[in-house]
Amino acid sequence: MREVVPGVVIDENICSGKAVIKGTRVPLELVLGKLAGGASMEEVVEEHELSREQVLATLRYAASLVEEEEVHTTS
Repeated sequence: MREVVPGVVIDENICSGKAVIKGTRVPLELVLGKLAGGASMEEVVEEHELSREQVLATLRYAASLVEEEEVHTTS
């Protein structure tokens, strides 16, 4: 198990190695999809029995991926 950011882990034995919230089997893509679809943080917290901090860890991880992204344009 590898903690990629505080609160987010990757373990090849959990969810086929997808990033999950530490201490759960909740994949980050599920949380991000719910938020992107219009669910409030409170709804996600309640539905998946998470803490606000766990949802924020998901957002921090997503932000770190976007920050590392390299954009190449063609002209």
